[in-house]
Amino acid sequence: MADNWNIDASHSSVDFKVRHMGISSVKGSFDSFTGTVEMEGEELKGVKVTIDPSSISTKDAQRDGHLKSADFFDVENHPEIIFESSDVQKLSDDTYKVKGTLTMRGETKPVEFKAELGESIKDPWGMTRAAASVSGKLNRKDWGLNWNQVLEAGSLLVSEEVQFNFDVQAVKA
Repeated sequence: MADNWNIDASHSSVDFKVRHMGISSVKGSFDSFTGTVEMEGEELKGVKVTIDPSSISTKDAQRDGHLKSADFFDVENHPEIIFESSDVQKLSDDTYKVKGTLTMRGETKPVEFKAELGESIKDPWGMTRAAASVSGKLNRKDWGLNWNQVLEAGSLLVSEEVQFNFDVQAVKA
């Protein structure tokens, strides 16, 4: 029988990075998200995460404003980014391939991530906790995040590939 776990956002992070001008990476995060994890014993069975794209932070207010605009996330018309797993395959004792759909800017596309789970523990307050690190990459243009500029040298101002890492801690419900 599967157990539900709630993501503890205060002990978790949703981070990303993207190449800028082809020479370095700009990092950012989403500060507001919720989610649930389905576990059967110590095995991952499913995941659902909802992210508030208006909570994006790249440590630059002007860039954050542009990312929230219709050029990118269009947060006024698309207030949520949702990932929901459809298939979880165990690769080793603590590593999983998680397949599912990502809905962003009104587009739903299949995605695949790698998840590494840690062991569960009892915290000092009697709650059972577990952690996972999730990583992957996607092409932002698949979801209509098309804005860009070609630089004089021919490279793109913002890479189409986005790498992400979620460090998640969850509490057994």
